[in-house]
Amino acid sequence: MKINGLNILVTGGAGFIGSHIVENLINQGANVTIYDNFSTGSMKNIKHLSDKVRLIKGDILDYKKLEASFDNIDIISHQAAQLEITKCIFNPIEDLKINTEGSLNVFNAAVKNDVEKIIYASSACIYGQAKYLPEDENHPQDPNWPYGVSKLAVEKYARIYHENYGISTIGLRYSIIYGPREWYGRVLTVFLKRALENKPPVVWGGDQIRDFCYVTDVVELHNILINKEEIKNDVFNTSTGIGTSINDLAILIKNMFNLSDILYENIGEGELSTEIEGRKRLPLELKAMVLDNSKANKIGWEPKIKLINGINKEYTWLKKNHFRWKTLSY
Repeated sequence: MKINGLNILVTGGAGFIGSHIVENLINQGANVTIYDNFSTGSMKNIKHLSDKVRLIKGDILDYKKLEASFDNIDIISHQAAQLEITKCIFNPIEDLKINTEGSLNVFNAAVKNDVEKIIYASSACIYGQAKYLPEDENHPQDPNWPYGVSKLAVEKYARIYHENYGISTIGLRYSIIYGPREWYGRVLTVFLKRALENKPPVVWGGDQIRDFCYVTDVVELHNILINKEEIKNDVFNTSTGIGTSINDLAILIKNMFNLSDILYENIGEGELSTEIEGRKRLPLELKAMVLDNSKANKIGWEPKIKLINGINKEYTWLKKNHFRWKTLSY
């Protein structure tokens, strides 16, 4: 299935990852529709595409609008989600409604309109605390946050919809995706904003391990899966398979931007930082998250952007868009 000429709708297409997917699809000749309620997405992410895309302002919880919007669509890229861990902990019902009920609406509207394929955003959070590293797709699935539960439920429903209705459903289990247009709130963004202000990174603990994957690498895997007509129902880790400790990330940022030091703040999980206004350390924090990407490698994908290069790309974007990171996103 060639992307050129396809009618593709991207839910959450004005968001961080969604806008990169939209931009690439347009460049490859697809006819793209963005469906977004702009709760976290921004027109700033897609203003350079405004004359090349069909835009529908709508919520995935509005089933009637979804169903009408999916008319004459070949493929759905479902990126819309509630993705803030703090929010899911304090309001798990809202998290469940947006992520699981919203996804069910997407699946039902797609079936109603004879859509051929849905590629949807899942998450490494479905695994919970790592039992072994790197975590492959068969790793035990025992989420430690409600967000992981809502995303795991979407995967189970996706399989059922494929088996019952024949629609292709493919999930991308995202590791920590970063790059230009990222929202301000996660550890790398906090480090980069402080670097821009010539302030040292603030580290809590530092032994936590994360797998950072650059956003354009995500887009490449997404598009490979559009073209793989033989893959009907599956999930793929979307990751580098390389673990980076938060302490090592802080050292990298310090060295890259010639910062004076690293500030180690002794706060417990769930406690409010005194160094970063409004920021809390997450409760039930993941100790390690490194995803095995060998399954995606077997279909011809390999991440290309090294962490130091990706950080430089995001920092270059931030210097021109620093006004967008005034307020923490939760």
